[in-house]
This record gives sequence, structure tokens and C-alpha cells, in this order.
Amino acid sequence: MNPIPQIAIIGGGLAGLTAAIHLCKAGKLVVLFEKNTYPKHKVCGEFISNEVLPYFNLLGLKISELNPTSIDKTTISISSGKSISAHLPLGGFGISRYQLDHYLYEKAKEFGCLIIHQQVNEIEFSEDSFTIQTENNETFQAKVVLGAFGKRSNLDVKLQRNFIQKKSPWLGVKAHYKGDFPNDLVALHNFEGGYCGVSKVEDGLINICYLSNYESFKKHKSILDFQLNVLNKNPKLKAIFENSELLFDKPLTISQISFETKEQVENHILMLGDTAGLIHPLCGNGMAMAIHSAKIASGCTIDFLNGKINRKELEVNYINEWNFNFNSRIKIGKQLSKLLLNPFLSNLLMKWLIIFPKLLPYIIQKTHGKPIQ
Repeated sequence: MNPIPQIAIIGGGLAGLTAAIHLCKAGKLVVLFEKNTYPKHKVCGEFISNEVLPYFNLLGLKISELNPTSIDKTTISISSGKSISAHLPLGGFGISRYQLDHYLYEKAKEFGCLIIHQQVNEIEFSEDSFTIQTENNETFQAKVVLGAFGKRSNLDVKLQRNFIQKKSPWLGVKAHYKGDFPNDLVALHNFEGGYCGVSKVEDGLINICYLSNYESFKKHKSILDFQLNVLNKNPKLKAIFENSELLFDKPLTISQISFETKEQVENHILMLGDTAGLIHPLCGNGMAMAIHSAKIASGCTIDFLNGKINRKELEVNYINEWNFNFNSRIKIGKQLSKLLLNPFLSNLLMKWLIIFPKLLPYIIQKTHGKPIQ
């Protein structure tokens, strides 16, 4: 049996690493489990709203050291190529998960977090504490467990979470490219059965990440074939691909991306980021939400460990804060997805946005939060 940490975090993505830094800086003993090593690419839009910057500054994280791109404009197009542009009300920045996750990982270690590169196979709650078993049959105990293991995991199956019982039709594809694209722009280009985000990250790299309905995707023999015959029907996307050079050996993919409702607390585990709920990528707010959820969970956990609240209050407070900050955004994201994936409705929406261009910044505000204080 290993020494007993106060907090165990399962998963070392944005939410897990940010929570580890926050809790370690508060003087708590934290162990984080992550099966992969760093740095590592992930299927992700790699645009972060500036709402996270006050919180990062509070934690002593200097993201400017990673040379992110500064983004304050957006363009949205429907599958025909008809488009509208707008100023982003709050702005954001582009940074690869390859760089950002590695930076947060090094900071978490610097602040005293114990990081174990093993997969967690079992989590049991008994007598007001957790027992955690890894793939190497090592056993750990903790007073609090934060679940930050991403969109879907073996633990979702073990915990018999409702969303994992249903097949999801969504597939994500991402790669970095070299080419000519504005540094200050994040673009969302729709195509039949999905939508594609394009923006610059550090070192002048273009991140292209798209979400597609699997039924549409499987009709084609390869990613390139799908790109040529589906994505390229949108003239805006065709121009980007034709003038860009793929830098990966092949694009990364992830399947079974679920937008079903998830519970924020399962078996007394506080779920963070995508583990607690996923906003549609077209909103460009998933990374900021993951980081914000780490702040909420960390604050509630500190109150619990300091004896200010009991476990029931810990869980209720976390759920209430999650719902207050994210429920509306997630619902609006689902509604926008339905609109943009319907050819008739997306054309109608575009007509309205062209007539009333101030609608677009308003919609963007509804899917983003205020600066995290």
C-alpha cells in the first residue's frame, strides 16, 4: 500500500493537470494517473477563449512563454461556401495540446504533484475513502477522486455510466498543416454531415480538426477520399486544403464521441471537463470549459478537505456550480449543431446572420463564459 494522498486525479489532460496545479499550490497532497507520456498530440480544436487567462495568471502559469497565436476574429461558412465574419467579443488564443499539456505536466510536477503513468482499472468507494487499483495491480487510497479521463474510458464502462451504453455516430479527425492562413482567425466551415475548425497554433502551424457523422464517413475508403469528396465541396475548405501541406504522417482520429448528457458526480467521483459533459466543438469553448471545471472542482475539494463542508455538500456544490456555468452553453451548442447540420436551416440561419450581423457575436457570447475570476 502506497502513502495516502488527499486527492487522486484520474487523467492528465487539461482539466486534470490544471486541477493538480491548483490543489498542489493550495498545499494538498495530490497523485495524478495518466496512462500516456508527454508530449502527445490529441484530437482537439486547440483554440482557447481568453476567459481562462485570469485563472491561469492566478496559478502562475505563463502561457505567453509558449508563443500562442492571438485570435480575435471568426468566420463561419455553410456547406455551399457562403460565409459571414465577425469580431470575437472576448478573443482567444491558439496553442497545440502537444505544447500546452506538456507545459502543464511540467508545472504540476514542479508544484509537487506525484504523476503515475499507469491506467486505472478500478475505483471503489467505501467508508468515506477511495481505493484505486492500476493496471500493474498497485493500490492507492485517497479522500477525494477527480475524474478527468476524457470523452470515454474503460472507467466509464466500469462505472456503468448511462451515456457509454449508447453508440455515438460522431468521429473526430485532426492534423497540423503548413500553409497560408491568418494568425488572428478561427474559422468554422460546415460540410455535409459535419463541421471543421481551422486556426493557427504556435510556430505558424495550422490546426485543422473536424467532426463528422460516421455514417457519412464510412462511405469513403480513406480520410483523403472523404476530404476530396465531402469536405472539398465547401469552397472555403477546398481552398485551405489545396494550399496546405500535411505535417503528420496521417491525421489522428477518435470515434464514438458522445454528446449525451453526463452526470457530474458518479460513485462520489467529481467529473471534470469532457468527462462531465461535452459541448459541441463548433462552439470553440471545450478547452476553456475543461479548465474552468478544474477551478470549480478544486475550490469545492479544498473546502471539503478543510472541513468547511461535508461530502454531500461537496458533491451538491460542485453539481450546482457546473450547471450554473455550463448547462446553458451546452444546450445552445446542441441547438446550433442541429441548425448547422440541416442544409435548409443552415441556409436560413446564414441569411438571417447576413441581414442582422450583430446576431453572430451575440450567439458566440451565449456559448462562452466571462473571464474566470
